[in-house]
Amino acid sequence: MPDIVVAFFALGVIAGLARSDLKVPKAAYDTLSILLMLTIGFKGGLALHGNLHWGLVPSLLAVASLGVLIPLLCYPVARRLLRLDQANSASLAAHYGSVSAGTFAVALAYAQSLSLEIAPETTLYLVLLELPAIIVAISLYKRLSGQGAQSGHGGVWHEALTSRGVVLLTGGVLIGYFYGPQQAAPVSDLFIGAFKGLLALFLLEMGLCAAKALCPVPWRRWPVMLFALLAPLVLAGLGTLMALLLGLPQGTALILVALVASASYIAAPAAIGAAIDKADIGLAMLASLAVTFPFNVLVGIPLYARWLQSFY
Repeated sequence: MPDIVVAFFALGVIAGLARSDLKVPKAAYDTLSILLMLTIGFKGGLALHGNLHWGLVPSLLAVASLGVLIPLLCYPVARRLLRLDQANSASLAAHYGSVSAGTFAVALAYAQSLSLEIAPETTLYLVLLELPAIIVAISLYKRLSGQGAQSGHGGVWHEALTSRGVVLLTGGVLIGYFYGPQQAAPVSDLFIGAFKGLLALFLLEMGLCAAKALCPVPWRRWPVMLFALLAPLVLAGLGTLMALLLGLPQGTALILVALVASASYIAAPAAIGAAIDKADIGLAMLASLAVTFPFNVLVGIPLYARWLQSFY
């Protein structure tokens, strides 16, 4: 049986495809996403307490380099093979270079259910992969479209660094790191104990959203949907190579591979929508949320876990 939280995602998909009147109110979804990202950051900060040292810098920089490399690889694919315009090619590159907090949470829960070793710094990967891809994709678009000289990068950096996900994840990491398990005890039981419950409700809403994007199936967008199915497998290979080069423990390797294979549907849409007004955010969301996210949650993460077993 898959992890129980995946069943809630499947329930959302089924309810959506059946045109049920089930829905999660926007205010409730916003609260869930805030609590989930804050909890992920907080848990990571607690794990980092007493374990952060300069020796981690090379491996963290290596992981961050993937956030630079992936959009540079995805842009020409979107431009030449999918035949998208510059704006939508940059948008797709940003979404697939950036990462999914929901996928991270599912991969974390899956690794914990298998009792795999997870390094304390693993949560930092989420932040390190989130920012560079957005900056690189937007900068690439500005340069290629001739807007580079007309607009500085200050607004792009501000949009990325102050996005809700980055603020909550980074803030949670810092709070957990500086307070540590003992001083954080009054709130840690609440956050950590409720993690899977929050994730289950969040995935229920994600299932509803995925079904809505696929109903009816936009067959004319089949090249983009095919890309959304194949990209996770190719990117997972890149993540596996990085995990092996860095000698990461198996649980951390699984989470890194799942992250690299994921696509953003929270931070990237907000940043791209503000920076590239010609981009069709719905197209990127079709790929990232309606195809890649369900694939990773239902098939990809267990597949990556079996894949990594052959190397450990």
